[in-house]
Amino acid sequence: MKNKVIITCAVTGSVHTPSMSPYLPVTPDQIAEQAIAAAEAGASILHLHARNPADGRPTADPNVFMQFLPRIRQATDAVINISTGGSSLMTLDERLAAALQAQPEMCSLNMGSMNFGIFPLAKPGMEWQHEWEPQLLEATRGTIFKNTFADIEDILKRLGEGCGTRFEFECYDVGHLYSLKHFYDRGLVKGPLFIQFVLGILGGIGADPDNLGHMKRIADKLFGGDYRFSVLAAGRQQMPLITMGAVMGGNVRVGLEDSLTLGRGELAKSNADQVIRIRTILEALSLEIATPDEARTMLALKGGDRVAF
Repeated sequence: MKNKVIITCAVTGSVHTPSMSPYLPVTPDQIAEQAIAAAEAGASILHLHARNPADGRPTADPNVFMQFLPRIRQATDAVINISTGGSSLMTLDERLAAALQAQPEMCSLNMGSMNFGIFPLAKPGMEWQHEWEPQLLEATRGTIFKNTFADIEDILKRLGEGCGTRFEFECYDVGHLYSLKHFYDRGLVKGPLFIQFVLGILGGIGADPDNLGHMKRIADKLFGGDYRFSVLAAGRQQMPLITMGAVMGGNVRVGLEDSLTLGRGELAKSNADQVIRIRTILEALSLEIATPDEARTMLALKGGDRVAF
């Protein structure tokens, strides 16, 4: 089991907008259908955001989450991982509302405040379906994603201690690894840590092999053998860098939250398409794919029978 690869699928996120791809899931039905298909294709963890079903705008409304979470749980045995990131325009309480109600096995946790620039996605001459899309993208030019030390402590207490939820620690740069070490040294987080190296977001570390290697070296220095890592690479670097991460002994994340394509100029028609692609690559490299229950054991999760949905 030590060498098996966990595939996480991030189904919709809050970065891409409906005008960018007709295949981006927006409604609860679409999110549920694509999440279930991704699990059937081999994803052991499903990382989930919600969207307003009327126009695809990111939402933190627990009522929307509850329209797809029970359906996914009933249809799969995948680990459900709920975002605590939401979007930079949401308050902390808004971002935590769905997770606190659902009490999932896992949640994502961004390890610091940062510039999170997605405004370059608003290409000149692009035709928008909804007025909010270019407005949301442009807003990231002048806002930050806020997760202070106090915010992180609050999340660890309310979700970690309060709900038995464990975390995917999203580290967008080397400084985030040192912030995580701070909480680790204080005993507020315990191993085995699951660290997501996030590469390619404007405001974070760039998506290239040298940076991936550097993140791994620093994590090894800080945490020794008490962590597992996964790799997320935004956009066109998704498949090359996550494959590199798997070869280095890590786990992988795919999904339409991170990239809308399968290859150059080819839109992915579903999240399952990306899961199948990376699974094919990994198996061709003689790497075994972890099942959901194996992922639970590897990450010391509480089990799918102890959630509140």
